[in-house]
Amino acid sequence: MDTADTAAGASAPHPLVSVAELERSLRGDRPPRLLDVRWRLDRPDGRPAHREGHLPGAVYVDLGSELAAHGLAATDGRHPVPTPDELEQSAQGWGLREGEPVVVYDDLGGQSAARAWWLLRAAGLADVRLLDGGLAAWTAAGLPVETGDVRPEPGDVVLGSGRLPTVDADGAAAFPTHGTLVDSRAAERYRGEVEPVDPRAGHVPGAVSVPTAGNLDASGLFLDADALRARYEEAGVRPGEPVAVYCGSGVTAAHAAVALTVAGYDPVLFPGSWSAWSSDPDRPVATGAEPG
Repeated sequence: MDTADTAAGASAPHPLVSVAELERSLRGDRPPRLLDVRWRLDRPDGRPAHREGHLPGAVYVDLGSELAAHGLAATDGRHPVPTPDELEQSAQGWGLREGEPVVVYDDLGGQSAARAWWLLRAAGLADVRLLDGGLAAWTAAGLPVETGDVRPEPGDVVLGSGRLPTVDADGAAAFPTHGTLVDSRAAERYRGEVEPVDPRAGHVPGAVSVPTAGNLDASGLFLDADALRARYEEAGVRPGEPVAVYCGSGVTAAHAAVALTVAGYDPVLFPGSWSAWSSDPDRPVATGAEPG
């Protein structure tokens, strides 16, 4: 496991920000930079939706080209983590400046914006938060949106790496021996009944199933800390013990990392996730409802 510097995590703000709190901060002396991270498997290009309506001043972030690396081996997964230099160049293009707060959002319950939250936190930015409820919560509150593109002046932010812990495939394989490995995909994918994207169906042996969608309530907001803690404890996660999380390609696993952080844990991310694991024919695969 990567021995990441977790001291930054201790001083970081709560990972979520409410619509009401964001609206107040945008009128304050130190408004945050807003990043619109709209992406989904069936519609990866979120720019048209961004142009149709986004939070005032929000800059569009392309998950596929700016929050993932390219040209690597299949065993690195479908959305490998970008290098520090690549992420810094993108972040400066979004206009991020040193010491500036950042709020990320999407229209998918936070499942794509959480990727930006995790990457920027891992790169050393402390004041990064995810808008709870995203665009839907903002518009439901009757707050205004803008149309068109936002083209900010280049920023001067300097990013690092390794500030949040990760594991590779070997680390994920060993994780169930000393902690809990959480599979955050839909339960039918965990059980191996269906696999719409990756080479093989099933899950990492020893992993438990806690689908990401269950971290939200009916209105699309995150459950409170107690409810999230209870949900993960029911699956075997224990206070004070290590917990790691993966998904299909490392995107929605970041959403689970947000939920676990809210619940009081220090989650470890397997960035390559199932797409990396299932691309290696030497890796064993478990199927069914049990960890295996």
